[in-house]
Amino acid sequence: MTKNSDCKKFYVIGLNYEKADVVTRSNFSLSKDKQKQLLSEAKKININSVVILSTCNRIEIMGFAKHPFQLISLLCKYSKGTVEEFAKVSYVFKNSDAAEHVIRIATGIESQILGDYEIVGQLKDAFAMAKEANTVNAYLERLFNVSLHASKETKNRTSISSGTTTVSYAAIQYIKDHYSKKNPKKILVYGLGDIGQSTARSCSEYLKAHEMTIINRTESIAKDLAKEIKVVMAPHKDLIDHVKASDIIIVATGASNPTVTNEMISGDKKQLIIDLSIPRNADPAINEREGINIIDVDILSKKTKETLEERKKQIPLVEEIIDKYKSEFYEWLNFRRSTPAINSLKKSLEIIQKDAISSHSKKYEDVNADLVEDVTSQMINKIVSKFAMHLKSDNTQANKSIKVMKDVFNLETTEN
Repeated sequence: MTKNSDCKKFYVIGLNYEKADVVTRSNFSLSKDKQKQLLSEAKKININSVVILSTCNRIEIMGFAKHPFQLISLLCKYSKGTVEEFAKVSYVFKNSDAAEHVIRIATGIESQILGDYEIVGQLKDAFAMAKEANTVNAYLERLFNVSLHASKETKNRTSISSGTTTVSYAAIQYIKDHYSKKNPKKILVYGLGDIGQSTARSCSEYLKAHEMTIINRTESIAKDLAKEIKVVMAPHKDLIDHVKASDIIIVATGASNPTVTNEMISGDKKQLIIDLSIPRNADPAINEREGINIIDVDILSKKTKETLEERKKQIPLVEEIIDKYKSEFYEWLNFRRSTPAINSLKKSLEIIQKDAISSHSKKYEDVNADLVEDVTSQMINKIVSKFAMHLKSDNTQANKSIKVMKDVFNLETTEN
């Protein structure tokens, strides 16, 4: 732990797709503004090291606190969720389990669609926001760095992401399975955040037979993307007209309230709405309309069974990679914790060395003080090095050994 952590522990509190359905996750989702407000308040109440991860599949707060309820309270304050609702579907990890959880997330092994690497970009964004808010300590910085290295090795050494099945790709696959090239459709992609842009690019690459239009509230983003992937861009003011005219509407906005409402839907044609947004941005009232089929992220995740079965075969290798980077992180942590004790031990031995040389120099005039100091300094360095290697080997034993060192040598150290 850090010196200023005041005996706080590292926690990850949150919920994900495993227990919380899309409606519940929507209740706990945090907009960018809400995340910034939460980070700001966290610092005010002396929770100085915290990162927020809010995606379509999971909402987590990771940081140092005296009790996990401090983090849970912040999440509930800035979202629409309640403590009671959170308790039914949540998880809480502490210290080493929490650190391992972050590493596992980065490898894609905990993603709703196994091997989905969209989470890596989301982790980077979460970390960047926390850095900007100055809520990242050395522990979190190292943990994120290790997690990203684990992610990179997983991608390079395994095929757990083969036949990429991200949420956006799953949407494309659904369209390919249900709509023939011989009967082209009008596709509208509305909302061009990370997922929206990824989906639009996939549409352009895999659904060339269909006619695609993209719309975004910030029109400059839509213009740049339309030029890049060579599709039609429409102004945001024409959204209703394009929703009514399209056969397939893909919604990927980050709004807190529905952006595709019942009034926008055409009454004289069948339409497919694929809602990739969290919270859901297609008004639930649309479900009552005849001829309208709404697909959300939970439904899409069920369309990838064959690919997932192949990916599952890679899990043992990914677990090996996770173990490797867990060990690397714990080794760093143990060394960091033991450094003050090692430095203090060296100083204590050097004091004993000087006293001994001084005492013997008075008794024996022919003593070569420089030679004695050189030899004993080498001995001190070897003793300190042996202790350092021992302390790095095992966390529990290291704590006991540090206590023995303190008792024997009267060391004065601070927790690091």
